[in-house]
Amino acid sequence: MKNLQKDYPNIHYHLYSGNAAEITERLDKGLLDFGLLMQPADITKYNYINLPEKDIWGIVMRKDSPLAKKDSITCDDLIGLPLICSRQSIQKMEGNTFTDWFGEKLEQMNIIATFSLVYNAVFMVQQGMGYMVTVDNLANTTVNPDLCFRPLSPIVEAGLVIVWKKYQVFSAPAEKLLEQFQKL
Repeated sequence: MKNLQKDYPNIHYHLYSGNAAEITERLDKGLLDFGLLMQPADITKYNYINLPEKDIWGIVMRKDSPLAKKDSITCDDLIGLPLICSRQSIQKMEGNTFTDWFGEKLEQMNIIATFSLVYNAVFMVQQGMGYMVTVDNLANTTVNPDLCFRPLSPIVEAGLVIVWKKYQVFSAPAEKLLEQFQKL
């Protein structure tokens, strides 16, 4: 978008944040041109481009937490702790690498809250309510000196994909943006 803005300064962007279900619903209704989804997501009815970057799953916690002393977090480390998870991450669906990582121990997890907006979950962690299960780049712990991120072990990666409706007729600006996406 930054590259496109240089050549076409009159193009304006309207961003909408939500989980995969909310984004795909808006795509289906024609309210969005593109969606950025975290895998796994059902993309069978969309055209898509897989992005080369991967996010790493881990735990956001207060720096004064005992787990903050560890370099990485195992499934056993989380048993009994109050966890704050995105609704999408804990959906039991085929190919969900996150729930696969928990395996049978998912039932032993103490999930005290679910979220769709990271900001709210970060606030809960700041208040000492629990540990947020998320991807590294979603919750920016560098701006909050009281929080830290530790990756899961073994590592769990999440791919990102740009999606749009099949047979979509785009406006000229959206067509230009698609051209930029295709260069990734």
